[in-house]
Amino acid sequence: MPFIAIAVAALAIGFEQLIQWKYGPLGIIAFVALSIGLKARNNVISGIGAVILVMLLSQSG
Repeated sequence: MPFIAIAVAALAIGFEQLIQWKYGPLGIIAFVALSIGLKARNNVISGIGAVILVMLLSQSG
């Protein structure tokens, strides 16, 4: 069980670093807002984070 938790944490940190490298500080803010909103079950915060991430993803394409 601890191995799974460590693997999930490593993947989350890796994904966060990828977002920061590719999309800068605004990407990190959006990712944090999305994850906090999902954990707190707050649709407004997670929606804001998701919209910012979608705008960043559509801008780079």
